[in-house]
Amino acid sequence: MSDTQKKSTQKSNTESRSAKAHPVASLIGKSLLWLSGLALAMVLSIALLAALALSLAYPNLPDISGLTDYRPKLPMRVMSADGLVLGEFGEERRNYQSIKDIPKVMQDAVLAIEDARFYQHGGVDYLGVIRAGLANVGESRSQGASTITMQVARNFYLSTEKTLTRKIYEILLALKIENALSKEKILEIYMNQIFLGHRAHGFAAASEIYFGKPLKDVSIAEAAMLAGLPKAPSAYNPINNPRRANIRQQYIIERMLENGYITADQRDAAKAEVLRYRTVNESLPHAEYVAEAARQLIFSQYGEDAYTRGLNVYLTLRADEQTAAYRALRRGIMDYERRQVYRGPEAYADLPAEPKDVDVRVAEALADHPANDELLAAVVLQADPKKVVAALQSGELVNISGEGLKPATSGLAEKGNPKTRIRRGAIIRVIKSTRAGKDEWTITQLPEVEGAFIALDPRNGRVRALVGGFDYAKNKFNHVTQAWRQPGSSFKPFIYSAALEKGFTPATIVNDAPLFFDATSTGSQPWEPKNYDGTFEGQMTMRRALARSKNMVSIRVLNSIGVHYAQQWVTRFGFEAEKHPAYLTMALGAGSVTPMQMAQGFAVFANGGLRVAPQLIAKLTDNKGKLLYEAPQADAGEESRVIEARNAFMMSSLLQEVTRSGTAAKAQAQLKRPDIYGKTGTTNDSMDAWFAGYQQEVVAVVWIGYDQPRKLGDRETGGGLSLPVWIEYMNFALRGKPVQEPAAPEGLVNVGGEWYYDEYSGNQGVRSLAGDESKLPAAGTEEEKKSILDLFKR
Repeated sequence: MSDTQKKSTQKSNTESRSAKAHPVASLIGKSLLWLSGLALAMVLSIALLAALALSLAYPNLPDISGLTDYRPKLPMRVMSADGLVLGEFGEERRNYQSIKDIPKVMQDAVLAIEDARFYQHGGVDYLGVIRAGLANVGESRSQGASTITMQVARNFYLSTEKTLTRKIYEILLALKIENALSKEKILEIYMNQIFLGHRAHGFAAASEIYFGKPLKDVSIAEAAMLAGLPKAPSAYNPINNPRRANIRQQYIIERMLENGYITADQRDAAKAEVLRYRTVNESLPHAEYVAEAARQLIFSQYGEDAYTRGLNVYLTLRADEQTAAYRALRRGIMDYERRQVYRGPEAYADLPAEPKDVDVRVAEALADHPANDELLAAVVLQADPKKVVAALQSGELVNISGEGLKPATSGLAEKGNPKTRIRRGAIIRVIKSTRAGKDEWTITQLPEVEGAFIALDPRNGRVRALVGGFDYAKNKFNHVTQAWRQPGSSFKPFIYSAALEKGFTPATIVNDAPLFFDATSTGSQPWEPKNYDGTFEGQMTMRRALARSKNMVSIRVLNSIGVHYAQQWVTRFGFEAEKHPAYLTMALGAGSVTPMQMAQGFAVFANGGLRVAPQLIAKLTDNKGKLLYEAPQADAGEESRVIEARNAFMMSSLLQEVTRSGTAAKAQAQLKRPDIYGKTGTTNDSMDAWFAGYQQEVVAVVWIGYDQPRKLGDRETGGGLSLPVWIEYMNFALRGKPVQEPAAPEGLVNVGGEWYYDEYSGNQGVRSLAGDESKLPAAGTEEEKKSILDLFKR
């Protein structure tokens, strides 16, 4: 046998022995091959079935025209003339922005945490699906499988249930959306639609709500904090859960570094940045009453659509002037409140004996006593006549002593009323002030008295400031437009204006002597009117009488010109005749007016005799800035004239005397300018305190009183209560304005320093009222007589 044959035989024998030696391995190999084929067949079958299901399901997917023609619900935003948001109305707070206006840092933060491969995949990130399946043990190892496109599909069209069917539809919708919209449009929709807590939809609204700034100004750290909200707005809300929100923010900053969006130095700076969040008190300028007034006007025009179509309502007022009016009114009311008797703590809380448990109990107790702007609620921890220690909602302890205890002296007296006693557990109000560069705390109380402030431009009626009460959250009743009150002596200028047309002049002599109405005249009880100061000064000019606010002179003047004539005359200024019965009580302002009406009335004097309607809305635009309405810019013209220019000029001259030497003399003294005109008003028994006044560019009215009329106090007057508020506002409104005094119009002559109508400058006109009668006739019928007494009693 040859060598070749030998080798062949040996190989054959070897293979035969090997086959016999490994029968199991051969069987396993064949089995694996068979199983692989079966698995492949199953996969192909499943794929075919899935393809069939998808082909059947795809045509039945929801219509996505809501995305291709995306029209989100946009709230109505009320804006000041200088562009500050004063109020928002609507279920969803949203400030829609196109993708080009959303800063890159905000886009990067969202992509880093939600969908880093957004611009690489076609709607479904298959690598992300595989990664999510393999790494399902924590946020740091998984970024989830839902892409931004899938989230858009889910948020618009699908339920939140976690089922395989919903996931399939989510994938199909994502593919359909990607086919219909560009990547930029998908991201734009997502970043404007997503809910981010506190009624905020979209990152622009969230930036304003959480940080009080436009989205374009957010830092890396702020963008990362906002980007953490979509996962669970309640769980990662920096206001409700700051610790958890901070952890997520730090992780997102790391993700931004990993994806190359920021550098290591930027990462370190962002992680170290201390974020400042907007508090509730900072949420909007203090313009709740005026924003609500604007809302009512727009709602009357657009109905429910006003809250969803993104209307921007621009008002006539500036935010800084509105704030000045708000602060002035609150300060005036709080100054009055300091003179009142302390009414005691708002409530009492049982504090635990264990010091470590006190903080939690304080927080619980104060939850029902939110801050009222600068008036903070606090729980007393320690109290005696010389010192009070109290805890704020923030946990800060405040020490109150010395002058800060004076408003609550009665509550700290050892033998005081137990119901008003300040003791451990008492819930009190405190306010912080700064003196000599040092913060000091004072005990105070929420006021019961109310107030109103309204300022207009008398040339065109544009509202410059409107404050309807002390606090909108406490009382939503708008006292500027809804409160009908007696104007008291602030109504006298309109009676004097009527008298000028009947031949009276500022130099007419009238007797300030007592008047008496017997029972026969009134039909009931005798009535004897008084001057506020209780004195009578005898013969005096009308100029001096108005400056000194003499009631007896006003009654005599009204009686001379006739009550029915005066009643019709005041309607020229916008007052309603039926609200001012034709009795002599009209001379004392016993009728009913609103502060808005008073502002309109005094504006007639300020603008030379023209009557203007109040104007609050300057313009209206849609969410894209398209102009829908714009108010006329021109000042009122002759078609608006209701009294002669010379009447208005002479009334300004008389009212200037009031602010120079009369009951409002501190107006010119403190403002240090002569072009100030106005009238104080204090009603019977000091139930209403007024000041109404103007300069040629602004007329402002202040009212202070109780909602349920009651005495403000024997020594409280319009000059003491309301005038300081008016002066504080005017000091701000007139800053930098030159002095402007009106020029005398035609038909007037100045004789001896006094102004007269041409026809009354000689011996014509009323030089003085004849006689010094102490009794004047009352109305004729028994009903009229009774009405007179009822009005005098008010």
